[in-house]
Amino acid sequence: MVFSLLDIAVFLGFIAAVITIGLWKSRHEKTSEDYFLAGRGLKWWLIGFSLIAANISSEQLVGMSGNAASHVGLAIASYEWMAAITLVVVAFAFLPYFLRAGIYTMPEFLEVRYNAASRTIMAVATLFIYMVLLGSVTYSGALTVNTMANKMGYDVPIATAALVIGLIAMIYVAAGGLKACAWADLIQGSALIVGGAVVMIYAFKKLGAATDELAFIENVKTGAVGVKTFAQDTGAIDRFWELNKVRMNMFLPADDKVLPWTALLLGLWIPNFYYWGLNQYITQRTLASESLAEGQKGIVFSAFMKLLIPFVVVIPGIIAFNLFSKDMQDQSAVDNAAVIAKYQMANPSTKLVQIVQSPSEEAIASWPQGRFMLAVYPDDASMKAAKTTNPFALPLTQTQLAELQLDKYTVFESDDKSWKAAFPELAKELEAYNQSVTDAAKTAGVSVTSAKFIAYKYDTALGQLLSSVLPQRTGLVGFVLAALLGAIVSSLAAMLNAASTIFTMDIFKKYISPQAGQKAVVLLGRICVVVFSVIAVLLAPRLGNPNIRNSIFTIIQESQGLISPGILAVFVFGLIVRKAPPIAGVVGLLTNIVAYGGMYLMGRYKIGPDIQFLNRMAICLALCMVVMAVITVLKPLPEPIEFKQVSKLNLRSSSGAKIAGIVVVIITLALYFLFSPIGLAK
Repeated sequence: MVFSLLDIAVFLGFIAAVITIGLWKSRHEKTSEDYFLAGRGLKWWLIGFSLIAANISSEQLVGMSGNAASHVGLAIASYEWMAAITLVVVAFAFLPYFLRAGIYTMPEFLEVRYNAASRTIMAVATLFIYMVLLGSVTYSGALTVNTMANKMGYDVPIATAALVIGLIAMIYVAAGGLKACAWADLIQGSALIVGGAVVMIYAFKKLGAATDELAFIENVKTGAVGVKTFAQDTGAIDRFWELNKVRMNMFLPADDKVLPWTALLLGLWIPNFYYWGLNQYITQRTLASESLAEGQKGIVFSAFMKLLIPFVVVIPGIIAFNLFSKDMQDQSAVDNAAVIAKYQMANPSTKLVQIVQSPSEEAIASWPQGRFMLAVYPDDASMKAAKTTNPFALPLTQTQLAELQLDKYTVFESDDKSWKAAFPELAKELEAYNQSVTDAAKTAGVSVTSAKFIAYKYDTALGQLLSSVLPQRTGLVGFVLAALLGAIVSSLAAMLNAASTIFTMDIFKKYISPQAGQKAVVLLGRICVVVFSVIAVLLAPRLGNPNIRNSIFTIIQESQGLISPGILAVFVFGLIVRKAPPIAGVVGLLTNIVAYGGMYLMGRYKIGPDIQFLNRMAICLALCMVVMAVITVLKPLPEPIEFKQVSKLNLRSSSGAKIAGIVVVIITLALYFLFSPIGLAK
């Protein structure tokens, strides 16, 4: 891949335009309402594009395309298509209450409905989760830059790429607040959809022209991988369908760890309603609506665009595995090195792992499949200079090897369904080894820990596509990379603005300095943006550890479960059951944190069932509802609470938006039927 002068010019011009327009449109932001809520003057088209740009980031572009490249395939599109229905509900069931209350933040609404304690719990918990999200978004963006740079022959470390991404977002958010974000989102959201469509078109072209073997998932339940060649006159669509029909099913087996069909019944609705209706960095755009009608039209517009996203993100991710599975497997070697080294330390009698000091390129290339070479180099520079293109040759420095520590009660496993097919000899040996460790742990009365490895580096799917399918020296590479970086920066900017708003309004203004003036509040907001940017940049490189999770998308989704079911339960229960007392909100939030965290730890340390995180969310939501219902029965309010209108906005609903919303829901249901077992069988 070549990054030409034209690509550089297009890339830099795009970034400069985004920053310039964002700052120019927000140059008069002086009050807290101006800075945090764009003066409550956003039009529907700005709201719609801003919602999409704030949402579609590395979580989708990198994480969702990565999940699509695995056995999950099109099923991961449920996060998008179910969101379309969710958004329509939010527009007409949630937004009127929030705009009537005239709030700045979602935690603030809990004080309106319950009390200050519930507001503070939600604010603190949300800030904690936002730290993880800030690091995750920055990391996955940096990973894509790193992957593309490697394809071009350059070494751009994750930390360096993260710094650049963090700086760009910090500059215009700190200076211009939400209005800067919204106008930047208009450009970046449009470019994202166009850029994604360009990548999809050229991915199909490369698939149709491929003459060598193409990989495919044979069975989504086992993750087994096969290869197939086609006659040259076979079209791209025919190739795609023959290779990937098994992955075009929206309903995965009930025991799938990523997205079982059971999660579609309830579990997936929880993060959807939390994210689109109660998540500050999304709802901040709707809270800034000029009127209720403008907000509703903007939300329904974004719902329609959500139907398009899988076609420009998920489909290319599926094709990426067809074309570049070998590259993804080669890149797994770096992530697997420390895990296999730990296994060798724990089981030195294994015949599958051999330590080799500074092997030659010829030795790496000829290393036999099935056995693992720990290629140990004297320093980081010599390790990076070595060309490891064999997934069984795992690079480590001498220092890294010496620093490895092992708990003797560690089992070795994988979240990647394809690993057993990729490493069959290791799978067989580990089955017996892990059983012996589990038995020993039970005898000793201790819990086991786990170390995870991967068969394919799925999260590089987008980077593989951008570096290999786009035509060179046309400016398209620069445009698509700018659109990608812009989308990542847009989501990061949204989170920075939201975290700054919550800390300033729910912590500082509420408890530390209630009498603070407008200038002090806006200044603190800008300082918070800088501080949170630093946290994101420092945290990002640490999230590449494969022992955390195989996919960055899973990191983002699973971490939010610590708060999302409880927040959703408290909001919905409070809106429906008007006699629920203030203590019900506090207990509901705390119940979820304890229950979700407890179930995660039990599964993580093998002292209880390992419940898939979406099912975990469903259990926690039900538990919170039951607990709040019991409290309400025992101690109801004497009179139902009333939501008084504080805002001066026009709160007339939009009938046109309601009709458009119904159409969006019908299209969504039709798509689910089309890609169901029944629809695919026809």
